Amino acid sequence: MKATDARVLLTGAGGGIGQASALALLRAGAALMLVGRSPARLAALQRTLADRAGLPAATAEQRLVCHAADLTQPADLPPLASAAAVWGANVVVHGAGVPCFGRFDETDPAWMQQVLLTNLLAPMGLTRALLPHLRSQPRAQVVCIGSALGRLGLPGFSVYAASKFGLRGFAESLRRELADTRVRVQYLGPRSTRTGFNDAAVEAYNQATGTAMDAPETVADALLQLLQDEAAERFIGWPESLAVRLNGMAPTVLDSAFKPHRQHLAALGTPAAAPATPDPRLQPLR
Repeated sequence: MKATDARVLLTGAGGGIGQASALALLRAGAALMLVGRSPARLAALQRTLADRAGLPAATAEQRLVCHAADLTQPADLPPLASAAAVWGANVVVHGAGVPCFGRFDETDPAWMQQVLLTNLLAPMGLTRALLPHLRSQPRAQVVCIGSALGRLGLPGFSVYAASKFGLRGFAESLRRELADTRVRVQYLGPRSTRTGFNDAAVEAYNQATGTAMDAPETVADALLQLLQDEAAERFIGWPESLAVRLNGMAPTVLDSAFKPHRQHLAALGTPAAAPATPDPRLQPLR
């Protein structure tokens, strides 16, 4: 789909990847509906994006709107789907997410549930609510922003990887289920990205294990390309893009390659089992 034809419902626009993606989409000519929990934060983000994209006030009103909703609350989904239908959304980008890093045996069970709810069940619920409208469009796309960890499990990311493996499986299955319709389902798998999503413990882990990190603009460019070329899925970065292929073909071949990751994780004095702010409503989304 051409960006100029896209009316994109975007979740997680307040995070590093989200803001970069929103800006890239706006500059390419897309219209955006920003979805988040806080009306005040959405309004501030709307003004920031319009200013950075150089949109005149009249244009910004037409191409940049907001809708407050908590995607983890089922009651919020029907009103959001109705608003998106009236607005004419034909693309959904699932960008919202929460982190989880640390030794699995010390991970807070309540946070495990929140990670799976936010990263997996919320995108599934929103897609289901929007699907009748999307099917009615001449062409529609559902884009799940996941992670390389949706196909490559790493020590320290057991819960987070589980949520992203689930999201990739959902995207793959739904893509095949809707293959005879006008709705395309896609998956984008970034590697680690330099945003506030990664705390100091993850930064140290990446440095100790030689894990490369991308700028959020790299992910935004890949998202824009995925929107336009309609590829089924794409992973970002080398050697990660090769590793996910190898892991898919022979899952145990790479096991020994993660010894440095295990050693660093074992040496952690205090695992980052949950973010410092346990209430996800206060967490920056990716």
